[in-house]
Amino acid sequence: MIVKELHKRIITGLVLLPLVVFVILFSQKLFILLLLLIVFFSSYEWFNLNKNIFSISSISGFLVIILSIFSCYFLRGNDQENIGIFLWIVFVCFFSDVGGFILGKTIGGKKITKISPSKTYAGAFGSFTFSTFPILIINFFNYELLGNNILILSWKNIFLSLLFSLICQIGDVTVSYFKRKKGVKDTGNLLPGHGGLLDRIDGLIFVMIFSGILKVYEVI
Repeated sequence: MIVKELHKRIITGLVLLPLVVFVILFSQKLFILLLLLIVFFSSYEWFNLNKNIFSISSISGFLVIILSIFSCYFLRGNDQENIGIFLWIVFVCFFSDVGGFILGKTIGGKKITKISPSKTYAGAFGSFTFSTFPILIINFFNYELLGNNILILSWKNIFLSLLFSLICQIGDVTVSYFKRKKGVKDTGNLLPGHGGLLDRIDGLIFVMIFSGILKVYEVI
């Protein structure tokens, strides 16, 4: 069962990830279209999860999604330096999710919280560890991401990677709380092996908002 689920995840990831990276890199118009599609599908899944679209939690969730989308647009900007940093943040979240899934499923072990039964300490360790891979890979190959010389191997970028991973995991647990409250496993079935779109971007939503704040204060 785990192997079958992993295969679905890999296939979906191999199709979607290059497409998303291409859109981020080469077309601002397609990027805006992608953001609009994300707003539509994630909002639909969120409202469907809450049933009552006029509840406080439902409206708050929608506002968080909108704020995250604006943060994405703000972070990417339209120059190579910002696009490089934006891609790095996306890959940190991607690797964090992959690390949590691999170690969480293969090692298992003690659960962190009853809110999200699939979350284990091994999975959390995998998320933190894998989140540092993008900055390590960039510097190991001495590769400037889109000519970006800000993404150097430093304690600051390592710390930010771990912090982004932590926020990813908190976002994941937050959405899991609402899923558990409603008695459902996934927010939808849009992405084979992943569930709904919101299942895949739950952590990323919070990271984008946080990253937007960091950019305003010129931390990144």
